[in-house]
Amino acid sequence: MDGMIPVAAALIAFAATALSGKIVIPILRKLKYGQTILEIGPKWHKKKQGIPTMGGIMFIIGLIIAVAAVFAIAPIINATGILNEFSRSEDLIPLISGIGLAIGMGAIGFIDDYIKVVKKRNLGLSARQKTMLQLIVAVAYLVSIYMGGMRYTKIPFIGTIDVSSGIGLVFWPIALIFIYGFVNAVNLTDGIDGLASSVTFIVAVFFMVLSILQSRYGFNMLSAALAGACVGFLVWNMNPAKVFMGDTGSLFLGGMVVALAFGSGYPIFLFLSGIIYLVEAMSVVIQVTYYKRTKKRLFKMSPIHHHFEMSGWSENKIVLVFSSITVIGSLVALLLFLLGAK
Repeated sequence: MDGMIPVAAALIAFAATALSGKIVIPILRKLKYGQTILEIGPKWHKKKQGIPTMGGIMFIIGLIIAVAAVFAIAPIINATGILNEFSRSEDLIPLISGIGLAIGMGAIGFIDDYIKVVKKRNLGLSARQKTMLQLIVAVAYLVSIYMGGMRYTKIPFIGTIDVSSGIGLVFWPIALIFIYGFVNAVNLTDGIDGLASSVTFIVAVFFMVLSILQSRYGFNMLSAALAGACVGFLVWNMNPAKVFMGDTGSLFLGGMVVALAFGSGYPIFLFLSGIIYLVEAMSVVIQVTYYKRTKKRLFKMSPIHHHFEMSGWSENKIVLVFSSITVIGSLVALLLFLLGAK
């Protein structure tokens, strides 16, 4: 009956997220939690001024409901695979810690959004405040998975690497940078209607397939729930968007994809499946560096989705192209796993 679990998780997350829009969006409108469009953005984005933000609450609710439902359903349908994992701390702790990482990052995003929207401070938390909070959450996550028994990471064609002693300890500071970088890269990807949700849906499907091949029932359920929640949010977020996820949502999604990457044992695969996140972040770094040295801009605007937007691409075309690139990156990662897993 374990095959029913990811299907149930995806459907429940989709339904809970999509239906929550009928409640959450009117509340956000009533509270006047609308998006503020900065002057530096594309001029045509001004029409989005006032569209409700902080809508990431919808898929956070959807995913939590789905996970809670699976915990309740699994004993009833005798899903032995996932029940066995729930009974082992080395399997359960990374799963719970991963959800905690995402909720922690989402909470930071919520504080940031609240300051922007309610306190009317457009920049929200300062860069230093946000960085410190994110690093605290990331360190707590890494400590929890280490205490839960994580001692190895895997690299295709190289094999299993011991990260509990010797040179392997270098893994942990690298992992901290990895988490911080990718969480914020997902945040940067959220700039046009449907982009972050669409890309993250594909990344979630990739980790769902990978977890099936590894017989990781808990993470199979969690990635399916994330995929369903993303589609549920797209009901309201596809162009023209009726709600934006805000930092509340984008930082939560960043925490989720990182958790899935570590849960798979192959965090390195996020560089391929999450290639769009990487490109978005690198475009900002390149733009800032190039401008500091030349006082000129390499891109019309960064992150790079805005460059293409200002070059005449429609938002839907950008979403389609970036999603297609994500599919290709995910297929390459899957091929590497099949050929090089040890």
